[in-house]
Amino acid sequence: MRPKIKDVDFTVDEHIWGHRLYDEQLPHLTVLEFLTVLGSNTMSPLCIERDAPPRYQPQRQIRLRALLFNNPFVESIREREIADAEKWVLWSERFAKDAEGLGGFDLGYLRQSFGEFEHFARAIELLRSSSFEARSNKRWSSKFVFPFGPDALYEDLRIDAKGAASNDRRFFARTGEILYLMLSRSKRGPELGKKLVERLFDASLPMNKLVRALQGAPERANEPRPVGYLPHASLERFDRLCDDWLAILARDMPVYDALEHLIAITGLNLLLYFLERGKAASGDAQPVEIVCEIVSRERTKVRALSAESYVANQGYSPAAVRVAVESARLAPEWAAALASSDPKGECAAVLRSLFQWPPEDGGDDPDALNKDGDQLLAQLVEKALSRHEQHFEKIHAAWSRAIGLSSRRLSRRTRYAPNDRLLKSIVLAIVEDRMQFDEFLAEAKVRYGLVIGDVEGARLVSEKLVDQEALSDNRANLEARLAGLGLVRRLSDSCSFVENPFATGGEH
Repeated sequence: MRPKIKDVDFTVDEHIWGHRLYDEQLPHLTVLEFLTVLGSNTMSPLCIERDAPPRYQPQRQIRLRALLFNNPFVESIREREIADAEKWVLWSERFAKDAEGLGGFDLGYLRQSFGEFEHFARAIELLRSSSFEARSNKRWSSKFVFPFGPDALYEDLRIDAKGAASNDRRFFARTGEILYLMLSRSKRGPELGKKLVERLFDASLPMNKLVRALQGAPERANEPRPVGYLPHASLERFDRLCDDWLAILARDMPVYDALEHLIAITGLNLLLYFLERGKAASGDAQPVEIVCEIVSRERTKVRALSAESYVANQGYSPAAVRVAVESARLAPEWAAALASSDPKGECAAVLRSLFQWPPEDGGDDPDALNKDGDQLLAQLVEKALSRHEQHFEKIHAAWSRAIGLSSRRLSRRTRYAPNDRLLKSIVLAIVEDRMQFDEFLAEAKVRYGLVIGDVEGARLVSEKLVDQEALSDNRANLEARLAGLGLVRRLSDSCSFVENPFATGGEH
């Protein structure tokens, strides 16, 4: 039985990908939301839900974000040549006036914690400089501090003119909840959960203490809430994602540095989940291919092929939506409905059981219940595609750009052209210590569908879509790029190794 999903008029995208993936929730916001869910489940992190799905009670931390992102005058007061006590008084008056309606903050704890105003101002400066999107034009309640520890995690909020706060689903749209479900349904989920709690939820870490000094006692949502809906009990992609997280966390680097790579590799895996489910739902059983141009000074023949690969992958999700709706014709219930004494009513009932549509009262189309099955299907296809193009269809473009997989640099068309940051994250995920370059390319194809060299692109060569020399040159460009990043060591003209500079247990 498909569960009833609230807050949607009909469910098509949701039964292909879950409730919900969202284009505006970029990978760094997805990981932040994931950590807020994990923060409420530290006693049994990433354990498979049995009788009920996980619930969580996110922190709100309104004082913290107001001090960091709605506090523009702290710098000017800091620079004034007046006594320290006067600075505290002047700042407190200004801040309290600006924070009217937010519950009347008692600011006395700040002076007790920091003593001198200069120390307070430096703490603000440090945490602002390390926050996500600090200079964006987002409202202050939708800006996020770096996840230095449990006190630095909070949900996205909308705060009205009267100071009333409510959770918002624009930037924390449930994609982080879906990520939590994916990892909890992976084979090694509990192992990962334990490591994350140990390394990211230590309240005694210095930076978390600094956050706690600003925030004071945590502020939480009033009630626990359930996580979103993920239609798949298990997938190889869930296991791959979990293995990537464990691999990066095993590298010899501070966890705060590892987070950058976790965000990139999560974005790549989520993008592949989106493409794989779309491709499968549209009836295409072949693996996803991402033909990557490795940008060099000279224009290559792979560029056009990479752009075509991008366009092809862009088309899978709307095709999946159309097929998902049309597949209702194949259900035994549909044939029974057509043969019944009330085919219009019974066809509507079948669609309602599958997609929560049409409403029993017809909703905004009172004539819906007078339409036959074909008319209802056509109407639902139109509605589903219209809604899909608003957000779901934009996921491929938004996420691939955000993680550095796609680019329009040196080209009028968007194509796959991974940047240095993403390439480094992929190396950290794949290479434990060192690996032959050809093996690395093969593994990148198996794990992520990345087609770079002539061996990985053998199908393209055999179908005469590109010549072997062009892909061989592309392979050489990647080798040169990785060598420039210190990630490849050449032993001879025919033997190169990809090396992980953060390999556990020693240096090369």
